[in-house]
Amino acid sequence: MEVLKRLLTLRNLAFVAGLVLFVALMRYFFTGAGGPRFLAVNLVPLALIIQMLFLYQERYFYPRLPAAANHVLVLAYVGICLYAMYYLTVNYEDVAIWRQAAYTRHDLIVGALMFLLVMELSRLVHPILFWVNVVLVGYTLWGYLSPIDFFWHPSVSLERIVTSSTVEFSTGVYGRYSQLALTLIAAFLLLAAAASGFGAQGALVDVMRRLAGRSRHTVPQTAVLASVSVGMVSGSGSANTAVTGSFTIPLMKRYGVPPTFAGAVETAASMGGLIMPPLMAVAGFLMAEFLSVPYWEVVIRGFAVAFVYFTSLVLAVHLLSVRLLPNTPIQIPEVPLYDWVRTAIFFTGIVVLIVLMSAFGYGAMRAALFTAASVLAMLLLAWLFFRYVLRDPLVTDESLLRNLRTMIETHAEMTSYLTLLMATLGIMIGLFTVTGFITRMGSLLLHLGEFHIIATIIMAWIFGWLVGTGLPPTATYIIVAVIIVPPLRALGVDPWVAHFFAFLLAIWGELSPPTSLTAAVAAKIAEASFMRTMWEALKICLPITIMSFAIFVRSDMVVNPGWDQITDTLLVAVGTCGVTYAVFGRFFVARAARWSMRLLMLALSMVVVFHPEDPIAFVAAAILLPLLVAGVLRHHRLAPPKMVEATAPSGG
Repeated sequence: MEVLKRLLTLRNLAFVAGLVLFVALMRYFFTGAGGPRFLAVNLVPLALIIQMLFLYQERYFYPRLPAAANHVLVLAYVGICLYAMYYLTVNYEDVAIWRQAAYTRHDLIVGALMFLLVMELSRLVHPILFWVNVVLVGYTLWGYLSPIDFFWHPSVSLERIVTSSTVEFSTGVYGRYSQLALTLIAAFLLLAAAASGFGAQGALVDVMRRLAGRSRHTVPQTAVLASVSVGMVSGSGSANTAVTGSFTIPLMKRYGVPPTFAGAVETAASMGGLIMPPLMAVAGFLMAEFLSVPYWEVVIRGFAVAFVYFTSLVLAVHLLSVRLLPNTPIQIPEVPLYDWVRTAIFFTGIVVLIVLMSAFGYGAMRAALFTAASVLAMLLLAWLFFRYVLRDPLVTDESLLRNLRTMIETHAEMTSYLTLLMATLGIMIGLFTVTGFITRMGSLLLHLGEFHIIATIIMAWIFGWLVGTGLPPTATYIIVAVIIVPPLRALGVDPWVAHFFAFLLAIWGELSPPTSLTAAVAAKIAEASFMRTMWEALKICLPITIMSFAIFVRSDMVVNPGWDQITDTLLVAVGTCGVTYAVFGRFFVARAARWSMRLLMLALSMVVVFHPEDPIAFVAAAILLPLLVAGVLRHHRLAPPKMVEATAPSGG
C-alpha cells in the first residue's frame, strides 16, 4: 500500500496520461491514421484529463467543498472523458455519417456531458471565455426577444446548441481548432518541450546576458534578446514573461533599472515573442489554415513584421536605458560551456526548421518533427558527453530519465492547455455561426465600407480591441478573422493584409487596456504598479499599433515576399523608429526646441509609413534616417544623469 501511495500520485498519473498522448500523437504524425477529425475524437478527452490532472496538482477545483467532494467530482469528470472517448470512437462512423440531423438520445447525452465539461473547465482556466460563452448560449436560446433588430434572430434549440458544439464534429469541441491543436501545433510544441526538458531555455537567458556586454545600458536588452529567443517556441505572452521575466526583471532591478521600467521592457519584449516566427502565438498556424497555404508562406511574412517591431523595440529600450541608467561598466557573468552548447543547439534547431520549410519545401508538420528529433538527439548527446566524458558538475545531479520525463510533461501540459482553449473557442465560433451574428456583423462592416473603407478599418480595430480585452491572442485572432476578415476581403482588401491586420490586433489585444495578463505577470515579478507598467509598455509597443494600419498602405510588406517586401519593410521600420524617437528621444535641451523636433520627426514618420506615393515616402525616409542617427548621438549627450533615480520612464 505504501508503494502504491507513492506511485499513484497526481503527477505520476499526469505523466502516464501525457505519455499516452505523446505516443498517440507520434503514431498519427508518422501514419496519419484516421485523419485529424478521428484523432480529435480520440484525444480531446485525453487532453482534457491531462489538463485536469495538472490543474488539480495546484489547487482544489472547488475550495469551499470538502476534499472528498473535490476528489469525487474530479473522478466523475475523468469518467465522462473516458466514456466519451470510448463511445464516440466505437460509434464514430455512425455519428459522423449516418446519424447526422437524427442523433440518438445516447448521442445527445454524451455530447451534452462533454459540452458541460468543457464549459466548466473553461470556467476554471479561461473565465472570460466561459462567461462570453454563457452569454452566447443565452443569446442563442432567446435572441428572438432582442428589441434591437441587429441582434434579433429566431430561437435556436438547446439540442442544436449541443449537437453543433460536440457530435457534429465539424465545429465545437472536436472541430478544426481542436484538430489543429493536436496536429500541427502539437508537432511544433515538441521543439519547446525538448528545450525545456534539457534546460535550454534557462541557458538561453544566461547566454543572452553574457552577450549583452559590460555596460548597464545593455542590461535591459537582455530581456529583449531572451524573450525573442524563448518566444520563437512559446505561444503565450504571459508564459514567456513568466519564464524569462523571472530571470531578467530581477537582473535589471539589481543593476538599477526602476521596477516599472523593468516590468514594461519585459512586457514589450514578450509581446514581440508572440510576433516572432516560427510559432507566432499559434495564430500563424490558424492563418495558414484560413488561407489554405503552406505554413512557410505565413512565416516568411511574419519575419518582416517581427523585424519592424524589434528594430523599434531595441531603439526604445536603448533610449530609455540611456536616460535612466549610468553608463558604468559592470562585471560580465561567466557562462558555463554546457549553457553555450545548449543555446547553440536550440538556435541550430530554429535554423534547421526554417531551412527545411524554405529551401527543401518540407511541410510544416514534417519539418517540425524532423527538427524536434534532431534537437532532442543533439541535446541528448551533449548531456551524455558533459555527464560521462567531461564529468561537468553542472549535470552531475541530473538524471536522463528525469529530463525526458520533464520533456513529456511539458509537451503534455502545453498541448492540453491549447486543446482546451481551442475546444472552448470552437464552441464560441459555433454559437456565433448558428445565430447568424457573423453574417450580420459582416453586413454592417460592408455598409460602412460603402461610406469609406477607412471607416470599416477603424470599426474593425475597435471591435478587435474590445474582443481582445481579457482574451488570449489566439482567441482574439480567431474571432476577428472569422467576423472581420470576410467583409474586408469583400471590400477588396488583400487576404494577407486582412489576416495580418487581425493578427496584429490579436497581439495588441494581449496588451490593451484595461486588462493585460502579460503586463500583470511582469508587474507582479517587478513589484511595480500594474497600471503604470501597462501604460509604459503601451508606449514602447507603439510599432504594433502603427503596423496594424501601415500594412494597408505598405501592403507589399505582407503580400509580396521579395524585394518589394524588403522595401516596404524598411520604410515601415524607419517610420516606427521615428515615432519611437519622437516619444522617448531628446534632440535638444530647450523644451520648445525639443517638442518642435519631436513633432517634425513624428510628421516625417507618418509620411514614410502612410503616404501612398512611394517617391514621397522615400524622400521623407531619406530626411528622417539621418535625423535618427544624429538624434541617437545627441541623446547620449543630453539625457540627464538625474533620471537615474526616476521611478518610471516618461515620454515627455
